[in-house]
Amino acid sequence: MTQTDILVLGSTGKTGRRVVQALRARGASVRAAGRSAEVRFDWNDDRTWEPALTGARAVYVVDRQDQPGEWDAEAEIGALAKLAVDRGVGRIVLLQARTTGLVGGKDLSAGVRGVRESGAEWTALRPNWFFQNFDEGVLLDSVRSGELRLPAGDGHEPFVDAGDVAEVAAAALLDDGHSGQVYELSGGRAFSMEEAAAEISKATGRTVAYVPVSHEAYVRELVSYDVPADYALFVADLVGQIRDNLNSAPTDTVERVLGRPPRDFADFVRDAAARGAWTV
Repeated sequence: MTQTDILVLGSTGKTGRRVVQALRARGASVRAAGRSAEVRFDWNDDRTWEPALTGARAVYVVDRQDQPGEWDAEAEIGALAKLAVDRGVGRIVLLQARTTGLVGGKDLSAGVRGVRESGAEWTALRPNWFFQNFDEGVLLDSVRSGELRLPAGDGHEPFVDAGDVAEVAAAALLDDGHSGQVYELSGGRAFSMEEAAAEISKATGRTVAYVPVSHEAYVRELVSYDVPADYALFVADLVGQIRDNLNSAPTDTVERVLGRPPRDFADFVRDAAARGAWTV
């Protein structure tokens, strides 16, 4: 499936833009889609769905439960997957998250049922927290301020590089042998937030401290910054999964799929520091 149109939803996002790059590096024909991308796609406007899907043979879908408010992942992803198959899509790769139990009252695995029942070949990707949360995501401002205030306790997380996730996604979109698989994707080692802060401090030459706070205090702090209460609880619960070591065991999935070890956090930190990601 190397010379076919592959639709990448969320193509400007943390994984989406990397999936586009990985696919094009392998010679695939890619449609980069999103609300402000070359192909318009908006989950909230189903009139954009069919034009984006028509002619595509595979599609990369990002579950969007990581946002304020309610969103019926099973129904919405199911409706998109059904339309995709009706329009000739034969393969769907769905990005979710590696979680255990409910997060902010949400089942982050719910959307897989929609693609599983669509009739397409499907693969679900469930990564741990990304390295890139430190340099372009939710933790960036905290790192720049020199203080990571989080309810992560002394828990450990095998953070994973978003580039590795994107390469696994490209393999699942282009290559046979991945249909019906749920891939849990992690880095090669688990480490604590204190250890992460220490590695960033060493690379940047300035102190970045990890300050553990309670679950409740973190929610109150986010709300004080005008974060919606439901989303504050969602984020706190996600961090709480680290505190409780719920997904702390590294997996070998990246190496099995790509034939190489996953990128190490120390390499990521060194590169991010060298390009000034945390310069203030």
